[in-house]
Amino acid sequence: MKRSTLLILSITGVYSAILHTAAWSVNNFLMTGPKAYLTYSSSVAAGAHSGMEECKFQFGWERWNCPESALQLSTHNRLRSATRETSFVHAISSAGVMYTLTRNCSLGDFESCGCDDSRNGRVGGRGWVWGGCSDNVEFGEKVSKLFVDALETGHDTRALINLHNNEVGRLAVKDTMKRACKCHGVSGSCSIQTCWLQLAEFREIGNYLKIKYDQAQKLEMDKRRMRAGNSADSRGATAETFHHIHATELVFLEDSPDYCTRNASLGHHGTEGRECLQTGKNLSQWEKRSCRRLCTECGLRVEERRTEVVASCNCKFHWCCTVRCEQCRTLVAKHFCTRRDSAAPNHIRQRNRGHRR
Repeated sequence: MKRSTLLILSITGVYSAILHTAAWSVNNFLMTGPKAYLTYSSSVAAGAHSGMEECKFQFGWERWNCPESALQLSTHNRLRSATRETSFVHAISSAGVMYTLTRNCSLGDFESCGCDDSRNGRVGGRGWVWGGCSDNVEFGEKVSKLFVDALETGHDTRALINLHNNEVGRLAVKDTMKRACKCHGVSGSCSIQTCWLQLAEFREIGNYLKIKYDQAQKLEMDKRRMRAGNSADSRGATAETFHHIHATELVFLEDSPDYCTRNASLGHHGTEGRECLQTGKNLSQWEKRSCRRLCTECGLRVEERRTEVVASCNCKFHWCCTVRCEQCRTLVAKHFCTRRDSAAPNHIRQRNRGHRR
């Protein structure tokens, strides 16, 4: 199917609209074009949104915390970055779109799509056969690739990296699928099982891709051959590099900037004013170290602020049939990164450049 300029601009409009408003209209997606695009457009927008929400969760206590500007996947002008963080954004957005399309297909939201029953009746293993309603990931993969990959209009190394990371996100949806089974037999003996494949929770996909992010590989390109642009020599250098990269591994081209400091031109807000965690129940070690990571190591100090929180308490059931509660006020201590009285020493600033988030 031919990709038109209108399609590319329209898809970009979807992502931009998600950033600025919770409500989204099909009119912001496509005014004209194949009917199929209109059928899937709301699922594409919802999937991109769920991907970015998961990104914000995964990086909630990192120096780079998936700001809204991260969703601008267009590779024009200043947005043509290929950092480790950009690789995750491409993967989680692509995964979110595929996941939502697949789920909505299985729910019967699309007339042309339903469960994947292509393996039903076949023996899957000892004591079980394929059956039931498997989630149709092949459909989700095909349509999401059509939409998400259409955003990438470049033909250079960065474009190939973005497309590769899009594919990593789609493979993550497949690799995390679960087999669910139902027992059959006399008196519940479970002598035979019928099994099908279903999507994992999207949080599991986010966790999977976060590990891939930590293990992401930096591509070391032959800069002399890269300067040849879209020539055969440049394409050859890129192909040689990608030959050694596994299909499920995230890749990036540029080192991450210093996320401690604000950089308005790049959309980085810095860590000043960010909340961090020092106390609380069931905190992971990574969360417990958030004040050191966001504040101390960025040349900032940790400031404690006490906030009054109002919540329902001492609730009682009254016959019949109401529950009445009191309103209790408690002081909760929160911690934030603030500037020190004097500028941070240069050795602190230098120490925090690079991959550390």
